[in-house]
Amino acid sequence: MSNESQIIRTEYSDLMKKSYIDYAMSVIIARALPDVRDGLKPVQRRTLYDMYELGIRYDKPYRKSARIVGDTMGKYHPHGDSSIYDSLVVMAQDFKKGQVLVDGHGNFGSIEGDGAAAMRYTEARLTKFTQEVCLADLDKNVIDFGPNFDETEKEPLVLPMRVPNLLINGAEGIAVGMATSIPTHNLCEVVDAVKAYMKNDKITTKQLMKYIKGPDFPTGGIVVNKDDLPAIYESGQGEDQAAWKSGSGRIKRRQEAACDHRDPIHDDRSRNRKVLKRCLQSCGIQEDDRYR
Repeated sequence: MSNESQIIRTEYSDLMKKSYIDYAMSVIIARALPDVRDGLKPVQRRTLYDMYELGIRYDKPYRKSARIVGDTMGKYHPHGDSSIYDSLVVMAQDFKKGQVLVDGHGNFGSIEGDGAAAMRYTEARLTKFTQEVCLADLDKNVIDFGPNFDETEKEPLVLPMRVPNLLINGAEGIAVGMATSIPTHNLCEVVDAVKAYMKNDKITTKQLMKYIKGPDFPTGGIVVNKDDLPAIYESGQGEDQAAWKSGSGRIKRRQEAACDHRDPIHDDRSRNRKVLKRCLQSCGIQEDDRYR
């Protein structure tokens, strides 16, 4: 057989288009964006399932995070340990999640913007909410399982979530050509909305908003553009302008957050300090030790 017969001739642009589409779909589906059915990204789903398989329940002792990360990476998630541990940390931070999915023990970061300790120093276990709401029905044949990356294990394609976790805990992710940023919502309001939808599947967005008033930020933010919420929920696009009440009771908008060291949504105060420093410098004011 000649070498010419082994060469597949194709248009370069077509080959690049196909390769890029394959890459984009891999990032969108298998890495960066959550599944609407359980509100989890693949790395989060695999981490929780691995903890369930290891028996790290809410009523059992904590286990070292490094053990969880290593087992998850070896069985289900072959993309590196940092992405697994980062997802574990976020699922344990009550200032980022409406309902924490992991019970962390040790330094899992702070509201000030400090990072978590290395995985060899921290421990974790499932929360009761996760065990009863996300994982309790795994053995009831209500979800599909598929092979892992080397086809030596089976993993759930989606968790049997009993509540809309995508709304309750929100989601953030940047994929190829698209991104998502969904705020957290109140658990009780979401459950009430689900009941209303089960009774009437023709219910409108406006009627659902009688139950879900708007986002419920873990750090106590207040939505100041409430009039825009119906359009945002209807289209799925828009921006929530968050604020909070100061000690005097005055509503402060996000733009003023730098002057009060408080972000109403994620409360990353280290970022706010940098903004404050730039504000002071632009005004010609010497930085005070109080702002360090």
